[in-house]
Amino acid sequence: MATRIDKEACREAYNLVRDDNTEINWASFKYEGSMIVPAGQGTDYEEFKSQCTDDARLFGFVRITTGDAMSKRAKFTLITWIGENISGLQRAKISTDKTLVKDIVQNFAKEFMVSDPRELEEDYIRKELIKAGGANYDAQAE
Repeated sequence: MATRIDKEACREAYNLVRDDNTEINWASFKYEGSMIVPAGQGTDYEEFKSQCTDDARLFGFVRITTGDAMSKRAKFTLITWIGENISGLQRAKISTDKTLVKDIVQNFAKEFMVSDPRELEEDYIRKELIKAGGANYDAQAE
């Protein structure tokens, strides 16, 4: 059966993460049968990471604040999590299903496909987003 996505519900979760007037900094999208639906949202990145288990395959849209004392910027990332226990067929399918998610999650600086929990560390994601952002004028980091 072809995978479908709950566009309205997923778009609502996506917009909450993008909205500067909310504290929501992540939203996740999971499979319920052949439908991709919102799986959760929140303000604590560790809560998002806790959904990324060996038996899960999901998509995450995450806001990370970068910058220095003079200038803060919100950077967004799309994370595709594929747990270690996910079958080969489901692994292959997630790549094509990602296009459904990208129809909604359109604005992000960098995309990650992750199956190793160490690659989900917030500092690692932040450093990769800073690299993807080009010039880094944080004099304190030198």
